[in-house]
Amino acid sequence: MTDYLTRFSCLLDVGTAANATRAFDIYAALMAENNREDPPAEPFLLSLTPEHGPARLWLRDPGIADPQLLITFVARCAEAFALTGRWGFQWAGIASNPVVNGFSGGAHLLDLATGRTIDWMSSGRWLAERLAEGGTR
Repeated sequence: MTDYLTRFSCLLDVGTAANATRAFDIYAALMAENNREDPPAEPFLLSLTPEHGPARLWLRDPGIADPQLLITFVARCAEAFALTGRWGFQWAGIASNPVVNGFSGGAHLLDLATGRTIDWMSSGRWLAERLAEGGTR
């Protein structure tokens, strides 16, 4: 059996150590909401580590996670802490066994001031579009 995993690891600078502490409350509330879904989305991990500093949250998958849940969390933090600028992350879609079209990836870019997506891309979608443009041989 082939399992499909979504992998990512990124940082979010929330400005201050106090905001970082409050971010854990935002995370807990989001996870409680998520647990009421049927089925719940795969959660991501959140932590603070000395090498990244007291205001930079480390967001990552535990082996598989839902990127949309991560995006929702970042947007909520941006609103709560009046963050501005751009933030983004990359992900990889990985098949546990080598299967045709079993690998993908992408990136997502947010405007922190509005919490809205600026742009995103999926390597699978990109490749399919490029192949369709050139026809088949």
